[in-house]
Amino acid sequence: MKYPIGIQSFDQIIEDGYVYVDKTDMIYDLTHEGKIYFLSRPRRFGKSLLVSTLKNYYLGRKDLFKGLAIDGMEKEWNVYPVFHVDFNGSDFTQAGVLEKRINGYVSDWEKEYGVVSDGDTLDLGGRFIKILEAAHAKTGRRAVVLIDEYDKPILDVLDMSRELEDRHRNVLKAFYSVFKGADAHLQFVLLTGVTKFSQVSVFSGFNQPKDISMDARYETLCGITQDELEHYFSSPISDLAVEYQCTPDEMRQRLRRQYDGYHFSKRMKGVYNPFSLLNALDSLSVDDYWFRSGTPTYLIRLLAHFNENMNELTGKYYAMEEFIDYKADVERPLPMIYQSGYLTIKDYNMRHNTFLLDFPNDEVKKGFLTMIASSYLQPRERLNGWIFDVIDAMEAGEADSLHTLFTSFLSSIPYTMRRKENEAERERYFQYTFYLIMRLISVYTVYTEKVQSQGRVDCVVETPQYVYIFEFKLDGTADEALSQIEDKGYAREYESDSRRVFKIGASFSSETGTISDWICV
Repeated sequence: MKYPIGIQSFDQIIEDGYVYVDKTDMIYDLTHEGKIYFLSRPRRFGKSLLVSTLKNYYLGRKDLFKGLAIDGMEKEWNVYPVFHVDFNGSDFTQAGVLEKRINGYVSDWEKEYGVVSDGDTLDLGGRFIKILEAAHAKTGRRAVVLIDEYDKPILDVLDMSRELEDRHRNVLKAFYSVFKGADAHLQFVLLTGVTKFSQVSVFSGFNQPKDISMDARYETLCGITQDELEHYFSSPISDLAVEYQCTPDEMRQRLRRQYDGYHFSKRMKGVYNPFSLLNALDSLSVDDYWFRSGTPTYLIRLLAHFNENMNELTGKYYAMEEFIDYKADVERPLPMIYQSGYLTIKDYNMRHNTFLLDFPNDEVKKGFLTMIASSYLQPRERLNGWIFDVIDAMEAGEADSLHTLFTSFLSSIPYTMRRKENEAERERYFQYTFYLIMRLISVYTVYTEKVQSQGRVDCVVETPQYVYIFEFKLDGTADEALSQIEDKGYAREYESDSRRVFKIGASFSSETGTISDWICV
């Protein structure tokens, strides 16, 4: 089986015999039920392939769609003039790059349709309108406009250059205003991207596109569902199971935990990250492909303003407008984190019309938290190696080893990172450090700040054979922490549990930045 990893051209996938997960029934519905659309999906989720598929469909290339769902649905296969704009592959951090890129497209189209122009880059929108009019007159059919990663020129400079950000926004606004002035000459328009800049005027120059990002009819338009996984990849899953010496069912569960978990509508239809899944099947190795392919620099820049607050974002219910309608504000990164794919919908409360947001799967959770912890704590100790050592110790029931591991890791954090001016800041630093560490090792069931009948326990970690109950005190004593576990009865709910329970009281010193006292019973 040939996997189309890194291939975004629909015609190449079909002509060269790569596996193609058939989405053409939804494409037929999309093209026959509306006109101007916007779709937001995380990077490497198949947006460019969708655009390429639409391009070939509107070019009337019926031969490419033979045997696919749309082959039995479409009867006419008309040929339309298609205008494809792709903002991938350009670095827009330099002034003038965006104008040059759009001018290149417009100039080529002018030559193709015989439109005479003075080449004025300041009126790119006006020149494009004339091209659309000419294409309509020449072909007798209205035009199709497909814009891939429409927001990249803004994201490249977000929180980096306000002047260039405003300039790019104004250029794009003028260019996209075409869709209002040339409405009579347009058959279909699709813009794809990561973010929906609904509050920063990019779309204000034309009729608002229909946002199908959370439309249940198109929630699986990009990505791979469980049914599609079973239908197209049953044999590769069996091969992967042999490699990992487990059953195919066990491998399906492993793939689901690692790559599944994305939801894009109230119906909660699960979607796998296609980039990671295809890489795993091709390489016969379950690794962190999507996160390893790079974290967007705009997100890193935004999160630099948001230290000590990640634990306030995850695992909570939000109204849709809180994470969909984006406003460029470094103090409010939730929409960007969600739309970039690092958080996803995990539940829907119909009564309140709110959505639970959390990490989609193990790959994203581990990668994202490792990135945050490395940036925030800057430990000298290698983070991934330390995580594996902690997991191994917990799995083996070596509670005393945890003391050494926690102490050494916390000691490796530079003093400059943990230096705080007052008691409230020291408390916040301690709480956030503790939160990051516990989320990083949560390959097992981990509860932080777990509410019980008698109080709130700092952390409980459940492994198949052991339960670890942690209580930490800042500048206190391990005895005080252990006494709280006993007095509040934090271990009571595990009295009938067959697993061994470790009760660990520890003191965290704000002066040394590490464990000063530790008792385990």
